[in-house]
Amino acid sequence: MTRTAATTRVGADVDVLAGVAFPDPYRWLEGDGEEVQRWQDEQGEAAAAWVRDWPHFDRLRDSVSRFQTARFEPLPRAAGGRWFRTTVPEGRTQPSVVVADEPAGEGRVLFDPVQEDPARPPFVSWISPSPDGRVLAVGVCTDGSEQNTVRLVDVATGTALPGAPAQTLMDNWTGGAHWLPDSTGFFFAGIDGRAVDLSQRVWLHRNGTTTQVDVPWLPGSDYRMVVVSRDGRHAVAVQRMMDPVPVAVARLDDPAALVWHPFLTDVEGSVAGHLLGDAWVAVTDVGAPRGRLVRIPLADPGTWEELVAESDAVLRSVTPVGDVLYLAEFVDTYARVRIVDAGGNALGEVPLPGRGALVELPFPMMNLGAARPSDEFLFAFSTLTSSAGTYRHRPGAPELEVLTEPAVVIDDAVVEDRWATSADGTRVPYHLVHRTDVPLDRPQPAMIYAYGGFNAPWVPSFPGVMAAFVAAGGVFVHGHLRGGAEFGRAWWEGGRLANKQNGYADLYAIAETLIADGVTAPDRLAVTGGSNGGLMAGVAATQRPDLWAAAIPRVPLLDVIGACRDGYGNWVVRLEFGDPDDPAEVRRMAGFSPYHLAEDGVAYPAVFLDSGDTDPRCPPWHARKFAARLQAAQAGPAPVLLRIWRNVGHGWATDKEVALTENTEWLAFALKVLGMRP
Repeated sequence: MTRTAATTRVGADVDVLAGVAFPDPYRWLEGDGEEVQRWQDEQGEAAAAWVRDWPHFDRLRDSVSRFQTARFEPLPRAAGGRWFRTTVPEGRTQPSVVVADEPAGEGRVLFDPVQEDPARPPFVSWISPSPDGRVLAVGVCTDGSEQNTVRLVDVATGTALPGAPAQTLMDNWTGGAHWLPDSTGFFFAGIDGRAVDLSQRVWLHRNGTTTQVDVPWLPGSDYRMVVVSRDGRHAVAVQRMMDPVPVAVARLDDPAALVWHPFLTDVEGSVAGHLLGDAWVAVTDVGAPRGRLVRIPLADPGTWEELVAESDAVLRSVTPVGDVLYLAEFVDTYARVRIVDAGGNALGEVPLPGRGALVELPFPMMNLGAARPSDEFLFAFSTLTSSAGTYRHRPGAPELEVLTEPAVVIDDAVVEDRWATSADGTRVPYHLVHRTDVPLDRPQPAMIYAYGGFNAPWVPSFPGVMAAFVAAGGVFVHGHLRGGAEFGRAWWEGGRLANKQNGYADLYAIAETLIADGVTAPDRLAVTGGSNGGLMAGVAATQRPDLWAAAIPRVPLLDVIGACRDGYGNWVVRLEFGDPDDPAEVRRMAGFSPYHLAEDGVAYPAVFLDSGDTDPRCPPWHARKFAARLQAAQAGPAPVLLRIWRNVGHGWATDKEVALTENTEWLAFALKVLGMRP
């Protein structure tokens, strides 16, 4: 049974933001004391019992295990004539680090997390070998939160080296260690204080000494990092996760005495690229919402030379490979990779292995942080029916080299590309994935998965564990909502800040189109998403409870007003949702804050909330408070369940076995509610 209003204590707290007051009856669930932990554990026990009461749980777990693959698995890295990569050995639950002569070669283990803690092996957040290949820097997370500290490993012997920096890194979003060309040290971005405060700093660790780097940063608490140019002559300070800009440049003649010169300090837009020689070559949405390629000289940052003009495709990123440039693009959401010379002249396209997506990190700054100099284009690629394979393309080569084949394929599955029309007339694309023997001339169990935020393209890639839903006979629906980046800057702005509701309208348009076309029905339709997608699922359940049989918010932000009380949440709100200092904006944001939208006496769909107790991005109190409020408000028979996992964060650093159980539980909830069996 789930808790009721009678068994969850109600407080008299009031939350006030910009002078606007909101009742906050479950404010006490933001704490982490004994009463909260006891309440949380009882909720988790009830949720686990409900899904395990379904007789097909173990069979579903087997299916989930088959399809569980990493969504953003890092690529191998070359240094000193060798290749470094992470891999999860058979029978292990966390990745080890391997060095080999080839990207996918056998090699030997350099870092084994089991040796660090046999009882609870830590997660390898990132790896970065020194340019000479003699030292490996490794980011190690011990509690699932993504926060990590640096280990240094002697590549020749595999032994740990003394003198690693003591600072804590927020995550792997800025690429870990960015080495100096002589391998004597590296730049890295970390935090000063608690992760939820998002107080970012950049340090230089060199010859055993760590010093803070004094860069003329732009105001604000957004992410920042320092990268090294391909030729090793300059350090570049980059700021802003969702629309990065190079704010300052310093010569590396003497890393101990860096002199920073401001570069691009007054740009409204993204200028994401690489320093090639004495110019920044970048993809920008300034003056081109779908992106163009520009060259900006260090000596004259006011002069921008256009190398590749804006087109009907969305230009997402540029990767220097030898003397040419590889341009990653979206064409109606699907990937295309073009090759141009240094002047922007077309040289050809990469023959991709199908219609799908490059496996890239979701936010633009992440991909800059992950980039390293190379003479070959190494990439991972997946489709909506096959997991990621790893491929290599060399400039001038007519074909791809397959390094690793896709590990798993959804058998006998088909993909259909469709469009819905949103409330304001905007056409919104979505994809259906289903078995070939599942007819769409009658309502089928279906699940919409989407995100719609933060300039992140929700590309048509392999659905991972959600492939088990397809294998069980369901229709998986991959949606592209405004707020994302699938159609460039205008698509982001169209679902951001004052336009945030447009993304939810897009979701409802997809759902209503599926119902009108007879693909599914409200009693057979579920919605899910993680993080901002978890907010989306919570909004869907409370704004349009009539559309869904089930809503599954995962690692969600659900109290938009309360989120403003910590540094990370305040940054997120200002970036994507609205101005927390403006009373009118605060009232508007309350209109898509699920905790505040819940109303007594409404029949809500079945809801399963899934969160981690070490998550600094969407702390577990969001899920706790919303669960309590919705359980009290629920007038219908559907359950409202809460599952918060210990030593689990936002999902990037979760132990493989824990993730298997976690994913099986929320999928079991969906299948049980929709009357399916694996």
